[in-house]
Amino acid sequence: MSTSPKLNFLSFSGNIRILHLSWIAFFISFMVWFNHAPLLAAMRESMGLTDQQIKTLLILNVALTIPARIIIGMLVDAFGPRRIYSMLLLVSSILCFGFALADTYERLALMRFLLGFAGAGFVIGIRMIGEWFPAKQTGIAQGIYGGWGNFGSAGAAVTLPTLAIMFGGPDGWRWAIASTGVLALIYSAVYFFSTTDTPKGSTYFKPRRNGALEVSSPGDFFLYLIMNIPMYAALGVLAWKLGPDNIGMLSANIIYLIYTLLSLLYLFQAIRIYQINGHVFKTAVPDIERYQFKQVAVLNLAYMVTFGSELAVVSMLPLFFMDTFHLTATTAGLIASIFAGLNLVMRPAGGWISDKYGRKRSLAAILFGVAIGYMLMSLMNSDWPILLAVAATVFCSLFVNSGNGAVFAVIPL
Repeated sequence: MSTSPKLNFLSFSGNIRILHLSWIAFFISFMVWFNHAPLLAAMRESMGLTDQQIKTLLILNVALTIPARIIIGMLVDAFGPRRIYSMLLLVSSILCFGFALADTYERLALMRFLLGFAGAGFVIGIRMIGEWFPAKQTGIAQGIYGGWGNFGSAGAAVTLPTLAIMFGGPDGWRWAIASTGVLALIYSAVYFFSTTDTPKGSTYFKPRRNGALEVSSPGDFFLYLIMNIPMYAALGVLAWKLGPDNIGMLSANIIYLIYTLLSLLYLFQAIRIYQINGHVFKTAVPDIERYQFKQVAVLNLAYMVTFGSELAVVSMLPLFFMDTFHLTATTAGLIASIFAGLNLVMRPAGGWISDKYGRKRSLAAILFGVAIGYMLMSLMNSDWPILLAVAATVFCSLFVNSGNGAVFAVIPL
């Protein structure tokens, strides 16, 4: 494994080969995850969906990703990224076919909810890249993996509306979405037979205890418990959104059952966290193993602001441009693809900036730019010239995507 800070991206051997194979896997999983976004208008017309139902689909698409990241991360620790990435692509392809064949809103919503698992692919690649690249190359390698792979949503926005038109008819969107499932199915086999978890001669280390992070102080233990609450709260809000007081898809009894299950799951996780970390209340953790959990919490918030917000924007931007500026689906998809498309250069740039100028200082400066960018985008309306709206989108995207790279540069360390 090369330790040179420079990477030869034109190579297809060694760790560069793994990098290319992994970002392509992430690209496909991201394309499957957001294949609905540029086709929402066609889906709305074909199935007679209301605006409220469209908004619910957007929420469902990202809801399961929250716990899925944790589950997939545990599976990666136990079985390695090669097997889990291949499995994720295979399962995603099946769910993709289910979404394309859905003939009722309920089935459409269920498949969209389950497809949130495709969004957990980034966790797998982080571990794979971390195993294959030294610390001096981690930032740029993670930036390339995340940036080029994240371009999958832009790829969907650019290609799928055109594919739907080529297939033609009211079901053109179904064929376009199914085509991404075929791609995921084929590549699941390619990735399985073309990669290994570590370089030859290296050992794949597994955590001593699986199911929760290990903390090093009582204060960190309680902070860990607090940091897990938003995940269950978000799923609870989603259940409420689907309840009789809103969408009406689920009955009140089902909603109460979901609330009970979420409470029990949180209790189970809290018990598991104590089983793994209960020793911090009895004996001091050796200095060499100590770390501040607040660093993990800060990274969680930074990732929510960058990658989390990007997911929301990428989901709604094509339809926003269509309805606000009265554009065609193809034109709106092309413009919206700019937001995710800049990942190609800005996510690696964020990793490079972090490597060169320091991770803490770089991330703080980039997050300030993110705040300014979203403030500008929040002001966009139909009175804006389309060029000004595109400029605001580009400005915000520059900071959001470089912020993703800056966070990715820190996580493996």
